[in-house]
Amino acid sequence: MGEAVERASYDEYLRRLAASESKLEFVDGVIYAMTGGTPTHARLAASVTAALHRALAGSDCAVYSSDLAIRVEATNRTTFADAVVVCGPELASSSDPNAITNPSIVVEVLSPSTEASDRGEKFRHYQQLPSLREYVLVSQDEPRLEIFRRDGNAWILRSYGPGEHAELESQGVTLPIDELYADRRSSAAP
Repeated sequence: MGEAVERASYDEYLRRLAASESKLEFVDGVIYAMTGGTPTHARLAASVTAALHRALAGSDCAVYSSDLAIRVEATNRTTFADAVVVCGPELASSSDPNAITNPSIVVEVLSPSTEASDRGEKFRHYQQLPSLREYVLVSQDEPRLEIFRRDGNAWILRSYGPGEHAELESQGVTLPIDELYADRRSSAAP
């Protein structure tokens, strides 16, 4: 999570978000400025978003980039994931018409500054969304996806690596790990 800006009402958060050049998260009355990502993070997020779009073409699911806000009413949090899938109609928050409340799949690309939150407190917030079927964590360090699947009240983890196809069981599609990481480049300067 980024640096806390200050405590504010949700209406104040919406005003600041509309005027901000960067993304802001809202966590139970506190506004946080989100930090920027690396080129590797951006490439992986784009790769996963494109793969999801191809895999879900023709279904009743829509794939969204990190510009779509997710509102977790139960915990009073609004956040932005790296990719989001909504199946069926979009349900907007009653307090924020630009934030959805019914993602089916949420994807987060892990980074050193966000991994603990993505695996911990952010995931606990996402678990409060009844529509959420799968939570996908994408590693920047190695070709690996971890998919947490809702099974009643439990979350089952399955990891996928090189040569495998990650299964999104809720939608009956797979994502080829090698293709997601095919454009890996060195972050070293030439």
